[in-house]
Amino acid sequence: MTRWQLAHGRHLDLGARSLLMGILNVTPDSFSDGGEFDRPERALQQARRMIGEGAAIIDVGGESTRPGAGAVSAREEQSRILPVIEALSSEGGSLVSVDTYRAETARLAVAAGAHIVNDVHGLQREPDIAHVAAETGAGLVIMHTGRGREKLADVIADQFLFLNRSLEIARGAGIPDDRIVLDPGFAFAKDGEENLELMARFGELRALGFPLLVGTSRKRLARHLVGESDEGRDVGTAATSVILRLKGASIFRVHNVAVNRDALAFADAVRERETVE
Repeated sequence: MTRWQLAHGRHLDLGARSLLMGILNVTPDSFSDGGEFDRPERALQQARRMIGEGAAIIDVGGESTRPGAGAVSAREEQSRILPVIEALSSEGGSLVSVDTYRAETARLAVAAGAHIVNDVHGLQREPDIAHVAAETGAGLVIMHTGRGREKLADVIADQFLFLNRSLEIARGAGIPDDRIVLDPGFAFAKDGEENLELMARFGELRALGFPLLVGTSRKRLARHLVGESDEGRDVGTAATSVILRLKGASIFRVHNVAVNRDALAFADAVRERETVE
């Protein structure tokens, strides 16, 4: 078991049981649920539903990361997410993560009550975000991406290349290892074959020595095998969650908390039996 230290004196124990991070896109254009929760009252209702279904973390994002999505200003991003983070923090029903690569947005989000900073650019777009995490004591999710750069041909070699660079940035800013979780960034500039290869070889990432978070939810790697319906995408996501749990993932970033909760209960039971035996 590993203890993940977070902002505001909080922590999470990782390893014994799968932990779910509920996705809350406060945006009009996210690929799966854009526009559904772009008003604070609807966002809060969705967050409460996911908490009730078992989400330990609510991940609040104000800018879509789907391919081709238009950029938004820092001010617009902040106006979308900060009221929701403040309200969730005041209710105290779960831990709150902010999905941003911007240093100032991260700073304001932690001040508003967020416990975790989740950076899809792995600290490499705005490296000052690492100093924000260090100064605020926030937990940090460092994600791998292939966007905007040349990748190595081998998917695992590219993971190590990118993530080790990110870890250099984190350590240079003074972030302790016990505040860091890594995310291999499924579908971020990875085609279907690359995603399947990454899934098949996922266990190799454990050599990096950090807890692993995965976000396959409703992405193309699930959709191209099971179809485009919401039901099919959620079943496909749950299947990937089980596979990745058995290969060592600890945290699962998902849209449908209940389906993944139930699927992961079986994976946890198998892992427990393997440990006992």
